[in-house]
Amino acid sequence: MLFPKTKKLAGITMISSAFLFYGCSSSYTMVAPTPPENYEVIGKTQGSATGSLGIVSTAYYAIPMGLNSRTERAYARALSNAPGATGLIDVTYDESWAWWLIGTARTVTVQGTAIKEIKE
Repeated sequence: MLFPKTKKLAGITMISSAFLFYGCSSSYTMVAPTPPENYEVIGKTQGSATGSLGIVSTAYYAIPMGLNSRTERAYARALSNAPGATGLIDVTYDESWAWWLIGTARTVTVQGTAIKEIKE
């Protein structure tokens, strides 16, 4: 039998664990839209974009600078690197990071096969 203080501690631990695991989850994000039914392949392409998380010290990076839009910007750059492209198929996503003086730079690279929609 658990003692009253042990029951309370167990309850607090379970609730804290639930918040911790919930905070570490995310939903799926679509990087590239569904390709059209009719398209022509243009060729391989890629684009990169960087955002930073900075100010203060390593454990307390708190100020996002261009961080949330880096995937969209990398996708747009990949499209612009393939003239006439309207979308990408076979998309891969790669992320890397590096420290700089007061923060971290996080770079996203989107690679894929550029396509052009064919309207009939």
